[in-house]
Amino acid sequence: MAKAVVYALLATAFILFMVFCPSKQHGHHDHLGLNRRLGFRDHVPVFDPFVAKMERYTEENGLGGQTHNLALVEHSPMMDASEVEEVHEYFSDEGKLNLTLRLLSLFPLIDQAPKDSYISSNELKHWLTQQAVERLNYRTQKEMESYDKDGDGTISFSEYQPKFCSQDLEKNGMEHGEAGWWKQQFDNADADKNGTLTFNEFKDLLHPEDSNNSEIHKWLLAEKMKRMDQDKDGKLNFMEFSHNAYDSFKSYVEFETGGAKAPTAEEKFAELDLNKDNLLEVEELKPLLHYLHPGELSYTNYYASFLMSEADDNKDGKLTLDEMLDHDYVFYSTVYDTGDNEEDYHDEF
Repeated sequence: MAKAVVYALLATAFILFMVFCPSKQHGHHDHLGLNRRLGFRDHVPVFDPFVAKMERYTEENGLGGQTHNLALVEHSPMMDASEVEEVHEYFSDEGKLNLTLRLLSLFPLIDQAPKDSYISSNELKHWLTQQAVERLNYRTQKEMESYDKDGDGTISFSEYQPKFCSQDLEKNGMEHGEAGWWKQQFDNADADKNGTLTFNEFKDLLHPEDSNNSEIHKWLLAEKMKRMDQDKDGKLNFMEFSHNAYDSFKSYVEFETGGAKAPTAEEKFAELDLNKDNLLEVEELKPLLHYLHPGELSYTNYYASFLMSEADDNKDGKLTLDEMLDHDYVFYSTVYDTGDNEEDYHDEF
């Protein structure tokens, strides 16, 4: 019974946190506006690892919208003592998260290099990157557990795509969703070419936009180019570039530079066209990869800049604890904004 009571406290507190949070009463610019401006449709960073952990508990135990179901709660795994203590420490009896206490706890963890009672832009980016990496690793581990049927710690193609038989692979169909198309992705991620994927290789497959694998980068750009290449000649002419790629690049550059004028479409096309044939090949598009296909890790830089611009009242490029406390809801807007949630979206799939 103690197990059920403990988990009920956690689950109920999290749902009340989601329901009663007063974010709509604050006039800050929410992160979804940033997402829409930059066209980012994947998972947005979560600032507070405690919130991320709460989300995982509700997801893993099937409590999203079913926290009233005590049968589910009673069969949930028991939290350890430190997790129980966290719930009691940071949640009120009404189920509201004490943002002041959370920020007081997090500030010294972010203020690391140097420890000077300020959070710099680089420190904020480093913190958000840590959270993003943790989230990518967590999701990859969950998928690994699901696909690794023989329990050997690696993923074979047959485990990843069991619906395809040997005849399908022999046909090697390369249209979107066919056996050859999936096999190419798998082989690109298989960096050591041993026929199976390790944890990191599988993470590259699941989250290609966050990979450092050059073959995966080339594949992402090739897939993107297919949708932009209207005359199907395998390259982008200026009109195709201008209508399909330039606006995304321009939005990110303007955000990076604080609204400074971005290069014109003509200027950027000429810069990318290394062989001066008035066409862009996949290799020539590489400098645009993180503008055309931003992943969670690259997006953390933009999100850090957004948080800094919202909370840095004196515009000195760093945050004090008081500034963060004065803008506490900005740092928790990823939880509060429930009306326009972004989908878990992988454009290449």
